[in-house]
Amino acid sequence: MDSASVWVPIPAVAYWAWAVPALFGVIFGWRYRRDKARLSNGIWFSLFFYSFLAVLAMTILGTNNHPLIIVCIGIFVLFLMLLGALFIMQAFLLLWNAWIVWRRESHTLANMLTLILGLAILILPVLSNAITTRVPRPLSYWMNLFPNMVIIYVAFWFYNYLTMLVIYQFNWPRLRQDYIIVLGAGLLNGDQVSPLLAQRIMRGLKFYQRQQRKTGHPAKMIFSGGQGADETVPEGRAMLAYAVQHGLPAADGLAETRSKTTFQNMQYSKVLVDQGGLKRPRVIFVTNNYHTFRAAMFAKQAGLKADGIGARTARFFLPDAILREYIAIFAHHKWWHAVAIGLMFILSLLMVWLDVYNGQF
Repeated sequence: MDSASVWVPIPAVAYWAWAVPALFGVIFGWRYRRDKARLSNGIWFSLFFYSFLAVLAMTILGTNNHPLIIVCIGIFVLFLMLLGALFIMQAFLLLWNAWIVWRRESHTLANMLTLILGLAILILPVLSNAITTRVPRPLSYWMNLFPNMVIIYVAFWFYNYLTMLVIYQFNWPRLRQDYIIVLGAGLLNGDQVSPLLAQRIMRGLKFYQRQQRKTGHPAKMIFSGGQGADETVPEGRAMLAYAVQHGLPAADGLAETRSKTTFQNMQYSKVLVDQGGLKRPRVIFVTNNYHTFRAAMFAKQAGLKADGIGARTARFFLPDAILREYIAIFAHHKWWHAVAIGLMFILSLLMVWLDVYNGQF
């Protein structure tokens, strides 16, 4: 008998092991269904995803199917090599992106985050090495330990943020919405809709038109944005006019013109939704894809039950925009993070003291 045709049963433990990712998947699904704008959901998804990969690897190895095992190991090694290459080149990729943004966008601090991060990745290790070689060993040890703990902590939450941001992009609301809120952005020349803002308006308008065509369910579009210091008209009014020019019936559009922040976009739009008198209104909001997750957090904070859909953003702009969003989310929970970093500071000092006490230095 050909040895390749011999079927080798998978160990029973591999079958039972599937209960682990299944459990994590159920927990994630339950939590995500209850609250899509929860950053800690990323932890449960990661537990599900990596336990799924681990059990899948166990199951494949348990088959003793050598061609299948060789192919899977090859794919895994190539994936690790790709990750390693991206990790090694991350500073240069960030600087390359910063150069593109510098050429195409305004030279503001918010548009230079990839430049700052890229330079920090290149310079800080050299600077740290130059300093730590000139101080006593216990201090040198602490100067390496504590910053690395903080970097791992910040990177951990950044990974969770990226996980949830990506998952949120698969949010597809049903075509039965009562209100479609389009979040404002700055106007050009004081009264003109920018390309970025036009993307948001057209994304919301296409959803409105598709719902009308497919289900006939009536919806109102709320264009939310106040008037900035350099603007001659409120953003909400300019957005409404733009939407009407592109096919929205004027009777189905509302302008919210008081808001200055994303939280106020949600807060004041909720007032208009409540004035509609529906008992349980179905609401979605529209913004750019990189902004959907944080906007959902503000919607929850404002007491507005709404899911978001994202308009496309130029690829070159995404790294800087995502960094900016993460910094804003991190700052939103600054006191919790301050406590965590304070505990890491104390722990790092304790670890250094224990090493000194045990004669390690």
